Amino acid sequence: MNRTLIALVEDRPGVLTRVASLFRRRAFNIESLTVGHTEQPGISRMTIVVDSDRTDAQKVAQNLYKLVNVIRVEDVTERPTVTRNLALIKVGANGQTRSEVMQIVDTFRARVVDVGLDTLTIEVTGTEEKVEALVEVLRTFGIMEMVRSGRIAMLRGNNGNGNKL
Repeated sequence: MNRTLIALVEDRPGVLTRVASLFRRRAFNIESLTVGHTEQPGISRMTIVVDSDRTDAQKVAQNLYKLVNVIRVEDVTERPTVTRNLALIKVGANGQTRSEVMQIVDTFRARVVDVGLDTLTIEVTGTEEKVEALVEVLRTFGIMEMVRSGRIAMLRGNNGNGNKL
């Protein structure tokens, strides 16, 4: 089972390196790590997904707190959250298959963001299951290139109170 941690950190050079070094030194297995700016200047938000069968999420949180630039860490796995993943998928699509691929994209509420002579680049956001389902369907057309973000998560409603978690 995967556990989702949200960490608020100071937006300073070297913070991501220190976090990654912590994972390496402690041999924590990270499924995904996504980092981005928040609405609060000087604060970044990390969404960390760990496989709880291989890594103790509580130990990850405790070790993150030891880092100077970490402000707050919370395991939000059992709390009501909105989670999303993003993927860009370049798929082969010639004149014969282009309309079929575009119908599939529409069915998944994804969108075409680039059109080449023999390719379509598709952007999809949603749950991991949705992204994975679209990837599987598009494999039959020949995926030429793909990039996926890690999971991002936010507490639902007033549960989060912004960056106060």
